[in-house]
Amino acid sequence: MRDTPALHADPRRALLLDLYAAACSAVNGRRAVRAALATAGHAPGQDWSLIAVGKAAASMTLGALDVLGPLVRRGLVISRPGHLDPELAEWPALRCLTGDHPRPGAASLAAGRELQSFAAGCAAGQPVLVLVSGGASSLAEALLPGVGAADLATVSDWALASGAPIGVVNAVRSRLSALKGGRLAAALGHTEARALLISDVPGDDPAVIGSGLAAAGAPRPLPPLPAAIAALLARAPPAPPGAVLPAVVVGSLDAALAAVVRIAEARGLSARRLDPPAAGAVTDEASRFAHELAFTTEDLLVWGGETTVELPAEPGRGGRNQQFALLTASLIAGHGDLVVLAAGTDGSDGNTDDAGAIVDSGTLTRGAASGLEPALALAAANAAPFLQAAGDLLHTGPTGTNVGDIVIGLRRGPEPAADAE
Repeated sequence: MRDTPALHADPRRALLLDLYAAACSAVNGRRAVRAALATAGHAPGQDWSLIAVGKAAASMTLGALDVLGPLVRRGLVISRPGHLDPELAEWPALRCLTGDHPRPGAASLAAGRELQSFAAGCAAGQPVLVLVSGGASSLAEALLPGVGAADLATVSDWALASGAPIGVVNAVRSRLSALKGGRLAAALGHTEARALLISDVPGDDPAVIGSGLAAAGAPRPLPPLPAAIAALLARAPPAPPGAVLPAVVVGSLDAALAAVVRIAEARGLSARRLDPPAAGAVTDEASRFAHELAFTTEDLLVWGGETTVELPAEPGRGGRNQQFALLTASLIAGHGDLVVLAAGTDGSDGNTDDAGAIVDSGTLTRGAASGLEPALALAAANAAPFLQAAGDLLHTGPTGTNVGDIVIGLRRGPEPAADAE
């Protein structure tokens, strides 16, 4: 896990990186699944099938293999490009695929067909372990009859640009899907399937995680939708009923934030979690966090969730964490004692391979020195180039988990230079 080398000298940034790493480690898919299976136990000599879908699919699968090993006779692992661990190649029983993210496309539809075929091929009464993590909604899809790839693209474009809450987005997705809304669970009804989940949604509801691959939920009333989305839902065929698998959430944002507070306090820092979780428009949430940080009496303010961003017609490079970071940088300019990390726990943000950014009182000055304007960058959803020019982008690579976004604010002045008198 690395920060921009030029700014590594600031120990405050190193501290924030350590705390972010601790948060991701606390909900690492391999560790979480291994612990859950070791606690639950399993019949010796029993053969298993395994399904893993999501950004943390590879690490969750490795955790299952740590416990079940060669008892996993067949497995299907679907993740994002670049998130499949090379260690999986050592297990010939596994078939590993990548889908499209964040917009589901041809690869996601192909993965969905494979998933349907795999579920149908599971033997009656066989134990099946289903591992679901954030990103699953996009990575594997099978559409109901009469719903086409163009319809999927319409929904995806709306979901990414509208700023709609994730619960609403996933409810719309599930109404068009032959997998979501508990329909994968229903396809496994002839087996002894159970699920372990890493949650990236508020409330950790299995019916919302991965748009309900493992669990059907109660019908959800939807708010007014754009005409194109409402018309699509109106003409979509009735979805077949879903089912609910026995499921345990083994990783959550709450656990990740608790780890940050625990580690910080062990280092002698005072820390406070900000509630409720971030969920609104990124502009509002950044303003709230910056205000709370400026007036807190603690050393650290810890927050998490998932903000929403309304994208322009042609968005630039960046993601909601980078947008949050640049907005926050504009609010803490001149406050030399404030430093803020905003990052996705999966190690990626929006249409970039960067996890997010670490910003401070000098971010705007450093970025503007390259001739860039923060207001224009924000309006164009193009925060990445500005943050890159400021030396503030955070690049970690895949982390093996995905429980949403984390924001950590530190209120502490820079340490004096070693030769200061």
